[in-house]
Amino acid sequence: MTSAWMDMAAGRGALGFGMLAAGIVIVALLIGGFLLGSRLRRRELPPPTPEEQPRLPEGGPVREVVENREPDEVPRSDHRMSPHESPAFGNSPTRTGPDKERPRWNEGGGGSFGSG
Repeated sequence: MTSAWMDMAAGRGALGFGMLAAGIVIVALLIGGFLLGSRLRRRELPPPTPEEQPRLPEGGPVREVVENREPDEVPRSDHRMSPHESPAFGNSPTRTGPDKERPRWNEGGGGSFGSG
């Protein structure tokens, strides 16, 4: 018998012990994560009861507002304005425009180009 076989046998035992230790550490981390998650879950507010749910307004559901918008003019001055100095903080300001009729198809026309 040579000492090479003894070295391999000793190394295999250390490798097995290392894998066992790594497995125990991983299982401990998983259990700790589960306990931490359940503790955080207990601190959360409970789900709302049916009485706490939002209700429709008395007049029924709120409808969408349809209106024509047109851009506001940028104020003219000798001073060049930065975006934070503009009336809508860098966004394009708009105002309510006059009501316009939407273009409709002619009766008898198909609506596509050239269908006359």
